[in-house]
Amino acid sequence: MSTESGKAFDLKIFVRLMSFAKQYRLKFGTAVISTILLAIASAASPYVLMHAVNDFTTTKNLNQLLNYTVIMLVILLIQVALQFLFIYYANWVGQHIIRDIRATVFKKIMNFKMGYFDTTSVGRLVTRVVSDIETIANFFTQGVFMIVSDILKMLVVIVVMLVINWKLALIALAVLPILIYATKLFQIAIKATFQDVRNQVANLNGFVQERVTGMKIVQLFNREKIEYKNFVGINDKHKKAHIKTVWYYSIFFPIAEILSSIAIGLIVWYGGFQVVENSTVTVGAIIGFIKMAQMLFRPLRQIADKFNQLQMGIVSGERVFAVIDTESSIDKKGTIEATNLKGNITFNDVHFSYIKGEEVLKGISFDVKKGETVAIVGATGAGKSTIINLISRFYEIDSGEIAVDTIPVEQYNISSLRKKVAVVLQDVFLFSDTIHNNITLNDTTISAEEVITAAKQIGIHDFIMSLPNGYSYNVKERGAMLSSGQRQLIAFLRAYVSKPSILILDEATSSVDSHSEQMIQDATDLITKNRTSIVIAHRLATIQKADTIIVMDKGLIVEQGSHKNLLQKKDGFYRNLYDKQFSDESTE
Repeated sequence: MSTESGKAFDLKIFVRLMSFAKQYRLKFGTAVISTILLAIASAASPYVLMHAVNDFTTTKNLNQLLNYTVIMLVILLIQVALQFLFIYYANWVGQHIIRDIRATVFKKIMNFKMGYFDTTSVGRLVTRVVSDIETIANFFTQGVFMIVSDILKMLVVIVVMLVINWKLALIALAVLPILIYATKLFQIAIKATFQDVRNQVANLNGFVQERVTGMKIVQLFNREKIEYKNFVGINDKHKKAHIKTVWYYSIFFPIAEILSSIAIGLIVWYGGFQVVENSTVTVGAIIGFIKMAQMLFRPLRQIADKFNQLQMGIVSGERVFAVIDTESSIDKKGTIEATNLKGNITFNDVHFSYIKGEEVLKGISFDVKKGETVAIVGATGAGKSTIINLISRFYEIDSGEIAVDTIPVEQYNISSLRKKVAVVLQDVFLFSDTIHNNITLNDTTISAEEVITAAKQIGIHDFIMSLPNGYSYNVKERGAMLSSGQRQLIAFLRAYVSKPSILILDEATSSVDSHSEQMIQDATDLITKNRTSIVIAHRLATIQKADTIIVMDKGLIVEQGSHKNLLQKKDGFYRNLYDKQFSDESTE
């Protein structure tokens, strides 16, 4: 969903944001009612002041003056109570609404296809979930409620002024059309600058996120100066976007101040002239009108600023709703629960492409029987990793069929299917949490005793216990406190304790040392025993025991068979891969 950058106000986005307040009607209503009463109480104060001045200047009655003082004190206390109710409930509603919006956005992101993340910056998504939604909070607390409050105050003040002296009121309101027109121009101009600011914030977040995450590459290739120069450029664009908003502010507010001062000057001039001429205008009326003029023009100046908060909220809402409205989720119409999977897998003429028209898999077919270990080998880009993404339904196939236990994967409840498929990737991702939580992923059905028993079987219990706090040791962001081999073993343990029906290992030993590789090989033998397993491997020595080896090239299956049978094919793809790899290793 998008809006024109020059459009000062987008009603559709406004209504959609306000729809989140429906479930908080009582609190919302309390804030609105307190706003209405606050507007009345605010206008009552100068009205009482006007009568107090008039009565005292004519009667010199101190008791009457004391009565007026008490009345004004009561009005002040009422204003304080109403202000408390207004501020508290306006912010209460605002915070609950952004909590709901943030939960909606995050739930949507959690269900996106992997293809969405392939083309979307992580920094931009972080900006949507955190920064943009905080701006939406200001939409309610500093925008909608404050604008309603200020407009009500202005309307009540105008009515009171017209009732007291309509001529003096018209004098006071003479500059109002000019100020309203200036405010309108300001709002239109500032909308485009706010959109630019939000874009630059997203760019800045995305750049910093990527460079901090990839700092090792930055330093390894001596890119510090180049990346710093790039950052300076992006940071400068961010600064310029903000300065543009400051430019409009610096023009508008002096104009608003001058116009309000002119209005007060006109009141003093005309009112004073009428007092000298002994007309119906009194000194108290002049004082009251000056007070009410300030109450009229000060909110109008602030409304421009509050309207900016409203516009920033609408701009952020537009961006957040763009994420919510994105249709990039896997079809979850499947209803069959994958509770007792045997683990039979069938690929039947499967075609798949990440980018339309550029097929990665070109009609592949193969079967994996229950308890078998099937290895998939081939050059980089042959389509090996794509296969494992399709089994877990991270992507939708273009045509063909993938079935588990003869049932197409689309017919399974996707959550139950993924629970029965465990994947160990080459690049292990660990959360900034304890080792125990990284193993169980906070699954309360997996006990600490099960984790310890599994760790002993895989052979990493002693290593974990050697760490400070053992299984409660925090591995920090992405498991930075552990070696690649240790992270890989924890990933194996994570897969093992989940008791999957299907196990997938993707290049699980390609980036570890020989000692860790042996431990991982032992772990592989343990967790693949009597379990349907698909192993994608670069090192052919690790898959020689596989029941079947599938050789892929350019999205096609070119050979299939056991290690022994494939080696017997002279000039075969597998034979050539095997001879090349082992000849390279013998020369090292």
